[in-house]
Amino acid sequence: MTHPTSAAAKRRRAALGAGLCALLVGAAASVGLPSASAADSPTASTAVAPASTGLLAAMQKDLGLSKSEAVQRLAAEKQATAVEGKARNAAGASFGGAWFDAAAGKLTVAVTDSGKADAVRASGAAVRLVSHTQRQLDSTKKKIDTLKAPAGVSSWHVDPQASSVVVNVVASRKSDNDVRTFVARAAKAGPVTVRQVSEAPRTFAAGTVGGDPYYTGNVRCSIGFSVYGGFVSAGHCGQAGAEVRGWDGSLIGNFQGSSFPGNDYSWVSVGNGWWTVPVVLGWGTVSDQLVRGSAVAPIGASICRSGSTSHWHCGNVLATNETVNYSQGAVYEMTKTSVCAEPGDSGGSFISGDQAQGVTSGGWGNCTSGGETWHQPINEILNRYGLTLHTA
Repeated sequence: MTHPTSAAAKRRRAALGAGLCALLVGAAASVGLPSASAADSPTASTAVAPASTGLLAAMQKDLGLSKSEAVQRLAAEKQATAVEGKARNAAGASFGGAWFDAAAGKLTVAVTDSGKADAVRASGAAVRLVSHTQRQLDSTKKKIDTLKAPAGVSSWHVDPQASSVVVNVVASRKSDNDVRTFVARAAKAGPVTVRQVSEAPRTFAAGTVGGDPYYTGNVRCSIGFSVYGGFVSAGHCGQAGAEVRGWDGSLIGNFQGSSFPGNDYSWVSVGNGWWTVPVVLGWGTVSDQLVRGSAVAPIGASICRSGSTSHWHCGNVLATNETVNYSQGAVYEMTKTSVCAEPGDSGGSFISGDQAQGVTSGGWGNCTSGGETWHQPINEILNRYGLTLHTA
């Protein structure tokens, strides 16, 4: 998040700076910087706290967990993330995808060859035998990506648990001729399962209102993650070259890159007295969260989102590499979550534990009735623009 140096903002910056200082000092303590007495002890702890108090509180509220269950789940998800690469290598060409099983507290890996099961289990993952490899499913999805989707088709993604490409259609539009034609053409590409959703996806930009956002023109969006030289956000929030102003109206910088549709990412330069820190803000609702990396959380893992409208909310990763069919055009390689969002949250941070995941793109529903939200993965944005995530 960036903070301005304008006169009106200096008081706010001082308050936030004090909080940030405490947060960073706390982080130093959590990673085991020795005190005078601890330095001499060979058993001094070097453990990193799993998450801020606020993030744990949000997980408890939105996922129905106790504090100890939230801590245990974050630890299990961290282990699952570490195991996935080894398990994928063990599965070899028979790899059919992977997901975090919250009930079992471990990663499950799909394989098409039962002969690979023992090697995958030895890596620390559970095993499920399936009919199609990840490569086959990805190939099917790529073929479907070439089709022009009607408005009644919400999205499509590879579902390793179903060993199929799932095509989501809006329930009220399922009988439309163009929807039925699209589904029939998709089915010719490979294994396809059709599911119904209640609403079509939309982006979450908004008109100008108060809060702690950034603005371009009359559009309000939310900052995603700090990078060296600026921050990343959603592409639909503004075009390359457009001015970006902070919550107080002062100039932050300009969009240096932006892509939408096809992708939904952007990055904004930071200058004019603004500066960046490796923190996702709680907007005064929960404690702030330090960002320590960008390891990708698997399907089934918990994930939380911060935005300038609805603040902190949590849910689970539902799908990866999903194509989302907005009215403006399709966006590819998105991650779907059960986290709600509302107008103005676009571009905001998706984080799992202390690991950056992506920037809010769009979804359906709201934070009163619930819904689903997609994010554009952070590592894709960093790679596209050659950026480096600002971490603690």
